[in-house]
Amino acid sequence: MAEDELQAIVDGLAERLERSVAIDDPGIRLLAASRHFGDEDRLRIGSVLNRTVPPEVVEMIRAHGVSQWTKPGRLDLGLPDASPRLCTPIRCQGQLLGYLWLLDRVGTLGDAEVAAAREAADWAGTVLYRRLLVRQRSQARHEAILRDLVSPDLMIRSQAIDDLRTEDLFPESPLHLTVLAVQCESGAEAHAEWGVELEAAVEEGCRAVVEDVALLATHRSRAWLLLAQRCPPTRDLVDTIANRITIRFKHLTHSRAALVFGLGPTVERLDEVADSYRKAVRAARTAVLVPGVGNIARWGELGPYELLVTLAPDDLAEASRTPDLAALEDADARGVLIATLTTFFDHGGSAQHAADALRIHRATLYQRLRRIEQVTGRNLQDGDDRLALHLGLKLRALAIAFRVNPHGHS
Repeated sequence: MAEDELQAIVDGLAERLERSVAIDDPGIRLLAASRHFGDEDRLRIGSVLNRTVPPEVVEMIRAHGVSQWTKPGRLDLGLPDASPRLCTPIRCQGQLLGYLWLLDRVGTLGDAEVAAAREAADWAGTVLYRRLLVRQRSQARHEAILRDLVSPDLMIRSQAIDDLRTEDLFPESPLHLTVLAVQCESGAEAHAEWGVELEAAVEEGCRAVVEDVALLATHRSRAWLLLAQRCPPTRDLVDTIANRITIRFKHLTHSRAALVFGLGPTVERLDEVADSYRKAVRAARTAVLVPGVGNIARWGELGPYELLVTLAPDDLAEASRTPDLAALEDADARGVLIATLTTFFDHGGSAQHAADALRIHRATLYQRLRRIEQVTGRNLQDGDDRLALHLGLKLRALAIAFRVNPHGHS
């Protein structure tokens, strides 16, 4: 196995040089480490214990441009917990596959030690490249199955279920299956450039799932994960996955590009995953179109938007043109009445809370509400009239959001 081969490389080099040796992946996560020779520092000890180093240290390492190095170089972070070390990039076929580290506390590494580190890094590169090819083939296979699993075609979905069972990816215990959709907020022009970065970011998010299974599928501006777990995912786990994906994506794109997430309902059968997927995508769409929802939209917590986002763009635009709101717009070009009504409903019909939010006296609020009733012919004390006005406002907000960001409905 590749892990055994990497361990043999670091152990062999460490015994030969009588120095601590470690190999990290490109994300500065530990892959293999030798025993210590009294030269270890706190950073190395933490890396061995946690399999990674603090994010701020990772950023410091990257700031030295190590991802562009093609030969060994000495790295001094200037931290009290980190001794200077030799960083040897591990490359194969032009790809950066990781880093080999030699601690060099007193600066005694000579040409022979550097050459030995480079030779070991070349060997590790061959091992990691071979593992990369195997993983890529496996991931491509799993992505193809996942796409078929949510196909509109029942026969294709059935075959995908059989294929997943053949792959034997899931534990024997009862499964809880949940789809987490990921979508870029920015325009389609940028999406075409971010496919690789998005896939790498989602892979980083999958690493937060340590005891269960997380499979991923990506396509340009969008991606989704299938979480197969013994227990339904906690809010903390979903937040952690989303946070890791977001941080990694921003680092890779060097932009302000934002990601949003949609969490589908948890199901217990593979033939129900398509439903979780469909609702996760709709939830993500809601997060794009309605910023107030937040960057993680959870199906089951979106209220009327769960119905409204199912509408096609043209149907949405037509439905949003209600006579009530048209009358309010004609009566008040500044939009004060619509803003007042929106705030009133957003605060559950509480006059005091709405007045506080608008920073007006409650008497002023009542005057505006009476004016709204006069213009629309609706009675705010009538449940059906309130529903018609509230739903109209939601449709209007969604239609406006779609005009601003048409890709949110793709």
